[in-house]
Amino acid sequence: QLRLVESGGGLVQSGGSRRLSCTTNGYTLGAYNVGWVRQVPGKEREGVSCINMHRGHTNYKDSVKGRFTISRDNAQRTVYLQMNDLKPEDTAVYYCAARFGSTCPVDVSQYGHWGQGTQVTVSS
Repeated sequence: QLRLVESGGGLVQSGGSRRLSCTTNGYTLGAYNVGWVRQVPGKEREGVSCINMHRGHTNYKDSVKGRFTISRDNAQRTVYLQMNDLKPEDTAVYYCAARFGSTCPVDVSQYGHWGQGTQVTVSS
């Protein structure tokens, strides 16, 4: 069964950068759409970005456009989220999630596979 593992979270100052990684337990993700979803305690999960692993098409939440970049490795086993110019409001647990199929989901509830999450804290 597909398993996703995130890494790269931590504490960073406002304006700083961080790169998150999402790796699998050996599965290739070519038939999946992989996204990054974040959650703040007491709030609902929100989609940050998604990439179609086969075509490379991407989308982003408006508030992160121009600051975050999602990408994949050639082996299609790892997805990255490069986060630049981080702001305190980016503080959250970041989850990697995957959905089998040809398009990124409209709603995060459509992801069928989830990692355990990694905490990103941006200090002001």
